[in-house]
Amino acid sequence: MNALKSLSEVHRSISLPPSNASFIRKLLAFTGPGYMVAVGYMDPGNWATDLGGGSAFGYTLLFVILLSSIFAMFLQHLTVKIGVVTGFDLAQICRQVFPRWANVILWLMAELMIIACDLAEVIGTAIALELLFHIPLAIGVVITALDVLLLLFLQKKGIRWLEALVIALIAIVVVCFVLELAFSQPEIAPLLAGFVPVKELFTNQEMLFIAVGILGATVMPHNLYLHSAVVQSRAHELTKKGKREAIKFATIDSSIALTLAFFVNASILILAAAAFFTTGHSEVAEIGDAYKLLAPLLGVGLASTLFAVALLASGQNSTITATLAGQVILEGFMNIRIKPWIRRLLTRSLAIIPAVVIAIVFGGSGLSRLLIFSQIVLSLQLPFAILPLVYFTSSKKHMGEFVNRPWLKAVIAVIATVITGLNAWLIFHTFVAGA
Repeated sequence: MNALKSLSEVHRSISLPPSNASFIRKLLAFTGPGYMVAVGYMDPGNWATDLGGGSAFGYTLLFVILLSSIFAMFLQHLTVKIGVVTGFDLAQICRQVFPRWANVILWLMAELMIIACDLAEVIGTAIALELLFHIPLAIGVVITALDVLLLLFLQKKGIRWLEALVIALIAIVVVCFVLELAFSQPEIAPLLAGFVPVKELFTNQEMLFIAVGILGATVMPHNLYLHSAVVQSRAHELTKKGKREAIKFATIDSSIALTLAFFVNASILILAAAAFFTTGHSEVAEIGDAYKLLAPLLGVGLASTLFAVALLASGQNSTITATLAGQVILEGFMNIRIKPWIRRLLTRSLAIIPAVVIAIVFGGSGLSRLLIFSQIVLSLQLPFAILPLVYFTSSKKHMGEFVNRPWLKAVIAVIATVITGLNAWLIFHTFVAGA
């Protein structure tokens, strides 16, 4: 296929240690892409659903977060296989195999997904700026456009600089929530019980609605495109042995990173359960309300500040990876390359315009509703990314001896069915039954 290299500016730019190097040295060489993917699993879109679930139902929905994280690990493993084995990212291989009309549909859906993802990050960052520095929401939304300058600088430095920034921001988020959990002192027994599914999850429609929202906000479709591209930044050997080793270490990298994302998402829900549900504040679902209540309810003034700092770090982190995902999608489906800063400004402007209007007219509550709507849009897109991923990795024609084994095919089939079915239910409930 006559196509651009996936993220050509960093393609196979990272040298790897020799085959006789230690396990740790090899793992460190592959460490990075998984963390760039993991930020999408803890972006501001997750915060609203996790807060709503914790404040309304306590620790009950921790099982859903755990299940979503397990699903994510399997799906990201498949994206690693696509990139390493075929040498194409998910968008490129779709362009190679599917008819043009199908690729146009997939591309348009993916572009809508990037806008929705960017919208969540714009809103999350703007809310954090207002909480920390009292910057009006509308101005905060506009300020988010300036992150393109940071991205341009880091892209020139190389992929390792981007990975280092992403890992540093994740570390800030993790430290903030370690402290938040220490402040909130959750009850251990109910917390552990939350990882066990309960029948109310299927009989309580409101609980199911939030559970599906958590699933949709956790498993992010743009990461399936992004991971298959950034994993190709490592110059692994193109032999069967080299590919097998690359899949192994890249999967370990992403699994560790997604475990951190699981900790962050679970921490948000645990914090909401400990601070709000147990004190009778079961209606707290907006980020601004949580910020205002944390300090007085926990009796620690720093609690609210740490919450906002983590939100700012999370939002800024996600903008980096969403930009790269947008580049992968445009280049992969259309075989067209434009300068990253132009691509960034185009996508960001489509997110900024509605966010500014909503911020001016409806304020913070309007932005919170828009944040939830963006997650519904992402839920709509999710099957359009998962189904091609499952198809290609289960095809011996495309994967050769690296094709999914029968047990993995069965697991992935269940995951794809559950995610597609639940997201269809969410969309029906939102737009049809709720009308």
